Amino acid sequence: MTAVLLCGVDEAGRGPLAGSVFAAAVVLPEGHGIVGLNDSKKLTERRREALFPQIQQRALAWAIAEANCAEIDELNILHATMLAMERAVAALALVPHKVLIDGNRIPKGLTIPAEAIVEGDAKVESISAASILAKVARDRALHALDIRYPGYGFARHKGYPTAEHLAALARLGPCPEHRRSFGPVRAAGAQASLW
Repeated sequence: MTAVLLCGVDEAGRGPLAGSVFAAAVVLPEGHGIVGLNDSKKLTERRREALFPQIQQRALAWAIAEANCAEIDELNILHATMLAMERAVAALALVPHKVLIDGNRIPKGLTIPAEAIVEGDAKVESISAASILAKVARDRALHALDIRYPGYGFARHKGYPTAEHLAALARLGPCPEHRRSFGPVRAAGAQASLW
């Protein structure tokens, strides 16, 4: 009997004021042997980085996708997140039988049977794996943005609205990677930007 291929999907980066929203899709085999899978938010950065290559090596298929700032501003963050999830599933090297999505919404563009699971990233290993891939990929992207747009502290706060980030926004104005549709960025938009 053929094994049922279940694909876990999760996102990272809905709340930040800058950078893309990322999503990952992961199909794990039975007996994958990856120890310590959990909601990425419950793991240290070091642990996530250690699990990242293990997931990629042992998964039957995996993919990471994103929706950028322009898409977030055009569609809104919810629809951009759904788009990133659809892109991740579409980029898989195989077609799963079912998609399991963290949260309470299913992207409308999926052509595969899907189920939304609230707190799925803590309950379903393939969703946990997807949450780790999405989070690590996004954190790495924000480290790159920190080099490209110094002064905001992206490597530290990853774009979230910390006091440091809000102070930098007020001082420097938004950079091209800031989400103009988000209130704090809009408020800082009148400030002349360095970029």
